[in-house]
Amino acid sequence: MHPAPAFRVEDRVILLDFLRAHPFVTIAASVGGRPFVAQTPVVVRDLDGEVALDFHLSRGNGLTPHLTQGFRAVALATGLDAYVSPDWYASADQVPTWNYQSVEAEGSVAPLDEAELIALLDDLSAQEEARLLPKKPWTRDKMKAGKFESLLRGIQGGRLFVERLEGTFKLSQNRVEADRLGAAAGLKDHPIAQLMRNIL
Repeated sequence: MHPAPAFRVEDRVILLDFLRAHPFVTIAASVGGRPFVAQTPVVVRDLDGEVALDFHLSRGNGLTPHLTQGFRAVALATGLDAYVSPDWYASADQVPTWNYQSVEAEGSVAPLDEAELIALLDDLSAQEEARLLPKKPWTRDKMKAGKFESLLRGIQGGRLFVERLEGTFKLSQNRVEADRLGAAAGLKDHPIAQLMRNIL
């Protein structure tokens, strides 16, 4: 995460809402001295007050064999981002930067059993199909008998137990108002520009 306090987000409600809105994450881990990165959609779970991210990986993914013994990992969710030109600032002698939103969730990862994996897949489909309303939601009941079970053998589920959750929403909060609003004007209709304008 960005070290500047001005950009730090610590409100868990905001961070969890961000993860739910941006569920396609990058998981990074170092196992046996080797770095691994995988991308996967997640479902945010509340397990009696403990937050977890459930995900699945292909059996062919380099991280999958390590799920059995578990490992520590960081899941990174990203949102809007935009290049900011110094030409847009009211202040002179500035340099380019990049504004962005990201949330990190760090913790230990353990495997899901088959029942938990099936529940994850059903919940993940429901979560994403809900974004497509009024389309009638897809469910696995639409698949022919045996097909789902056959495909299930090709993936493994995992659960990241969140021990650290923090975010960076870098929206020019460290700039004087004229610079911030000038950068937002320069970005025109880019969605991040409205977030920059809304800062008090």
